[in-house]
Amino acid sequence: MSENIFITEERIDGSEDGPLAGKTVAVKDNISTEGVRTTCGSRMLEDYVPPYDATVVSRLKDAGATIVGKANMDEFGMGTTTETSYFGETDNPAAPGHVPGGSSGGSAAAVAAGEADLALGSDTGGSVRCPAAFCGVVGIKPTYGLVSRYGLVSYGNSLEQIGPFGETVADAASLLDVIAGSDDRDATTRSEGDDASYADAATGDVDGLQIGVPTELLEGADEGVVETFWDAIGELEDRGAEYHEVSLPSVEHAVEAYYVIAMSEASSNLARFDGVRYGRSGGYDGNWNEAFATAREEGFGDEVKRRILLGTYALSAGYHDKYYKKAQDARAWVKQDFDEALSEADVLASPTMPVPPFELGESLDDPLQLYLADANTVPVNLADLPAISVPAGETGGLPVGLQLVGPAFGEEQLIRAASALA
Repeated sequence: MSENIFITEERIDGSEDGPLAGKTVAVKDNISTEGVRTTCGSRMLEDYVPPYDATVVSRLKDAGATIVGKANMDEFGMGTTTETSYFGETDNPAAPGHVPGGSSGGSAAAVAAGEADLALGSDTGGSVRCPAAFCGVVGIKPTYGLVSRYGLVSYGNSLEQIGPFGETVADAASLLDVIAGSDDRDATTRSEGDDASYADAATGDVDGLQIGVPTELLEGADEGVVETFWDAIGELEDRGAEYHEVSLPSVEHAVEAYYVIAMSEASSNLARFDGVRYGRSGGYDGNWNEAFATAREEGFGDEVKRRILLGTYALSAGYHDKYYKKAQDARAWVKQDFDEALSEADVLASPTMPVPPFELGESLDDPLQLYLADANTVPVNLADLPAISVPAGETGGLPVGLQLVGPAFGEEQLIRAASALA
């Protein structure tokens, strides 16, 4: 078994009735579970026990699922490798000695290792799709507003969505059926998913499907990853799909825009963890400002501190328009490009990650390398669109994922296409 898949292994037994009766589910440890520790992979919340369930957890229980534990993650969802967790790194069960991806690495690893039938993660800039690709499983990032975020400890409010993992597309879709739909406790949710049947869409019928391949999302990718990607496109062609090249010129600026926005929102969201309202507290000397600083210094890891500092700087007086406003303008440009590309195709396809899984410890000293590795996933979050990662094959014995992107609330079409491969 891969190491450090779970932070908390407390089991919540399901019922004998419901669409997920008999199924086991791992829940990422930034999703609130009543009476069960929820740490966000951080020392800051090491002992936090929520007094309520997230909406998605309530829906799991209503569906009869058994929750087997809280899955390890990059601290507060900030990372691409699940190595920034205060509780230690998670090994990749599909490629031992390599990272499982992040930040929902524990969730993907739980499914890949057979420790859970299904899992929940959260995706702010690829944090479901990246570990799905690296662990050789299926991960779905829903349209923003399809799944309630009530009970999700926020990192980037305008970007993040809770999404399912499964061994197959049909498995992941069955979990999406349970968690999707509007919620009075989350004003960002929409009603479009209330009557959908995602598992029924997993027919594998791609006859006549028009696939757009954005050339920009292949540039700079590992040669073996690109070769595996084209093999998967060829398999879809054999089943009746057609592909043509499209262009997304704005993605050149997407990573920079994403990190300015995400870090700015993180700076705001994590301000509450000051040792008084939330987080470690007590025994600090000095005035309130010194006590707050000590609590945050001891509670947060290096990557979280880095993102808070950069986000605070981007929002500070004199720099807001220079950085944050420009990033929001770039975000609108990215969305416009995706809408235009999807007017020419039913779905867009790219490698999920431009590289195969890193070796454990390989990239921790180069944060910029990790940020750039998100080049194919973060534009989707900026555009508020749905995407799915499915196993495409291997390169050098390491898993490679194929990402499909669809129009807003086009999950059924994505699931139909992706199920032709998994």
